[in-house]
Amino acid sequence: MKKNLRALAVVATATLAVTVAGCASGDSGGSTDGGPEPVVMWGSWSGDQVDQLEEQAARFNESQDEYEVSYVPQELVEEKLLTALAGGQVPDVVLWDRYQTSLYAPKGALASIDDFVKEDAVDTSVFYEPALGEMEVDGELYGLPLLVDNRSLLYNETLLTDAGVTPPTNWDELKTAAEALTVKNGNKLAQAGLDLSDPGLFNMYLAQAGGQLLNDDETKTAFNSPEGLEVLEFWQTLLDADVYQQGFGDTGDSFAESKTAMKLDGPWALSTLDKVDGLTYGVVQPPAGPNGDKGAYMGGFGLVIPEGAKNAEGAWEFMKWWTTEAENGVAFGEIAGWIPANIEAANDPYFTEDEHYAAFIEAMNYAQTRPNVQGFSDVEGKALVPALERFLSGEISAEQALEDAQEQGDQILAQNR
Repeated sequence: MKKNLRALAVVATATLAVTVAGCASGDSGGSTDGGPEPVVMWGSWSGDQVDQLEEQAARFNESQDEYEVSYVPQELVEEKLLTALAGGQVPDVVLWDRYQTSLYAPKGALASIDDFVKEDAVDTSVFYEPALGEMEVDGELYGLPLLVDNRSLLYNETLLTDAGVTPPTNWDELKTAAEALTVKNGNKLAQAGLDLSDPGLFNMYLAQAGGQLLNDDETKTAFNSPEGLEVLEFWQTLLDADVYQQGFGDTGDSFAESKTAMKLDGPWALSTLDKVDGLTYGVVQPPAGPNGDKGAYMGGFGLVIPEGAKNAEGAWEFMKWWTTEAENGVAFGEIAGWIPANIEAANDPYFTEDEHYAAFIEAMNYAQTRPNVQGFSDVEGKALVPALERFLSGEISAEQALEDAQEQGDQILAQNR
């Protein structure tokens, strides 16, 4: 039977929270002076992002007088949450990488919000369906999607204009453009045509090639396929053309420095690039694959309530206010530049009429998420990406990389079933 979080919250909010040693959780218990009840939010965001979250929390605090949200940044927030659970002292709400939900919900770290959703008749169709799906495990909903992203193609307008190149729309055009934009001094790369430093983008290229990561029943890997090989062979042609060399730009942001002409990156990069003097850049949707298939992957954050939260009621009200009311999603976009997981908010003119955001919004229409299967994060992190890194460095062939990743990946999936 699902726990009734409202009933738990009524009892729990009368209890004072105790600071978790080393975690700086703050007090998440009920107010003792008749003022607003505190709601403690954890997250891994730090630096300037703390100010962004505090500004959004202040907007919520000013919108009502029952609750007061405060943000406490945490390094390694997932590990800190497990430690806090063991001690019985957890925050009320966590800014959460949605991809972690399928891993931590089975550990008992997160509380189902099904009762809240039902009692408040929340229409979950307002969210991008793939993002919402990442918050579901075994038919239960463990949070609400908050922010979404994908990788679209950023290009240096000045470099493309000088080279007589137009933004590419498919793989063939991408290769041609990358070659034209590559500059070498002898054997040393002076300007990269395309950044190929991130093997984690294999997922996106695989979708563009018409392939898939897992088989239909999601019990085994499926990337060791003609489509997977086609991706690596395409990468190899780019490497053979010297459009990129391993380690290029490792000491800084080579795109911001106009030393890399094109790269696949997310909307989080825009706020930094907009501050670079003299840089003019554009964004287009990810290039389509050899058969015209479009492909993009959606990442981003959600909000979850930990199991045993002292003020689950207040956490829910904050989550609901931020995610289901489109204007609040747009407001945070204006603060931080992140795209809301709320479809109406993401399609607000603030994003769709912006020359840099528009391509990301279009790509959201076909972006998918990584498989919501227990163990897949390890398949990607421990099997696939390491094998691809060895391929990109020239240690092993494309065929060997896919075979090694398949063998190890299938073992990981079997261990998690």
